[in-house]
Parts: sequence; C-alpha cells; structure tokens
Amino acid sequence: MTTTHNAPGGTARLAAHQVARVGFGAMQLPATTRENAIAVLRHAVDQGVNHIDTAEFYGEANALIRAALHPYPDGLALVSKVGAVHERELVTAQRPEQLRATVEANLASLDVESLAVVNLRRADFPPGIIAEGDQVVDLDSQLAELTALRDEGKIGGIGLSNVDADQLRSALPAGIACVQNAYNLLDRATEPVLDVCREHDIPWVPFIPLGSAFPQLPKTTEHPAVIAVANQLNATPAQVSLAWLLTGYANTLLIPGTTNPLHLDENLAAANLHLDPPTMATLDDITPA
Repeated sequence: MTTTHNAPGGTARLAAHQVARVGFGAMQLPATTRENAIAVLRHAVDQGVNHIDTAEFYGEANALIRAALHPYPDGLALVSKVGAVHERELVTAQRPEQLRATVEANLASLDVESLAVVNLRRADFPPGIIAEGDQVVDLDSQLAELTALRDEGKIGGIGLSNVDADQLRSALPAGIACVQNAYNLLDRATEPVLDVCREHDIPWVPFIPLGSAFPQLPKTTEHPAVIAVANQLNATPAQVSLAWLLTGYANTLLIPGTTNPLHLDENLAAANLHLDPPTMATLDDITPA
C-alpha cells in the first residue's frame, strides 16, 4: 500500500517525519465494525494521510490499525499517547514506570519497534480525568523517562498534551515534537500555549477541533457565523472549522476522527478550502464560549 495522493493540506515536520497537515485520529474506530474501521483506515492512507494518532487506552484502535495497515507503508507516522490506561474504566497512569509500560504496550499492539511520537497526556486540569494521590507526578520526572525511551529508540519524539504555557516552556529543553491541546473556534482557552508553539515552531495538534467531543461543549458546526461562511463558500461548517485551524498557524496538524468514509473525505477536503483575510477576520471575531 502506498500513499500516491498529494498530502492533504501540504506537509509539516513532525519529529523525523514530514506528514500531511490533515491526519487521522483513531479514537472513534472501536465504535464501528471491524470491517468498516479497516476500510476507513485504508481509505485514509490511500488519500495521502500519513499521520495516524492513536493510544493503547482507545480500546481496540491499535489492533484495528495493525490489521488494516501492517506491514505499514513507508513514511507512515504512528503517534500514540500515554498518561492513562483503560482498566474497568479510564484511569490515570502518570508515574514514570507506567509511562514506560504503556509505551511498551503500544509497541506490542501496533507491532512496531518505534513510535514516531509519544504524547504525554497530563492530567492536571479538564477535559478528562484528573490525577490524584500518587498519580500527581512532576513533569520533569515524566520527561526524564520519555527521554530515556527516546534515547533507546523506542520513540522518535516527545509530545505534550493538555498542558499550560508554563509547563510547555519548562519542557522545551527536553525537545518537544508537538503539543496536543483542546482548541477550536469556540474554545480558545489554550491560546497562550499556541503562542509558545508559534514562538518555537512547534507543531500544534488541536483536539476537539469541532467542539463536540464532550456533551457540555458547544459545537462549532452549529454557530450561525460558521454556518453563514460555509454557505458562502459552498462548504460544510465542519470544513470551515477545520480550515480556520489550518489557516491560523502553518504548523497546525489536524487529526479529525470518523468512522464514516464520506466524512473522512469531507475532512480531507477542508485542506483545500481557502479562507481569505476578511473571512478569517469574521471567524476570528466569534466570541469564544
């Protein structure tokens, strides 16, 4: 299997990889049938996607990726996340030895010797679970373990997820490959982190890009201004929301997830949606929730 199409959205550097700016998030895959999940993954790669974001705690996502794509095509960046494990429910796993064990579990379930990037999912503040007790671990200890794993060749780069600007700045000496934070048109609370990424040319990988992963969050696709722009451009509100993220920073990498092949094509097509300066100003002026 080869990636013969142009990279959706052009490319940007992610650790040692040059990846398409529109990738794919695997979190939703276990919610569909095995056959459909495999078909969606293969279609994504056939359309030029070479950055797949996953995690061992996403259930069967890694097994589905392995079934669909192994042996993996050249240039495919498999990126995973540590900091939690799924037992009877999702719980934090922040201690250094737990981070190492989770990296090893990802390597085994994906059947790879190295992961392109591993993102450390901190659990200091919402969204998601919060660390308590012995799960409250200092960032330096976690980075030391991930640095050792990088030195061993088991991970190619260290990413951070769910961090604030001070944490990112303190982590810079470790060499940060990317940052994954919640961010979208209607939720810009982590803009200060994006500013640090801009300052240091660090790839920015916003999750919840449409604001709809949690029930209490407003959906960007339902905002009147987004709908109006979409109608003007003959696009969908989701495409406008994704294009706004891509246009705002050249090192933005998107990882929208879906189990619907048509939605996948729409997400990839967002990379071709041009938002001129007046349109960007209109969207920028939306008051975040």
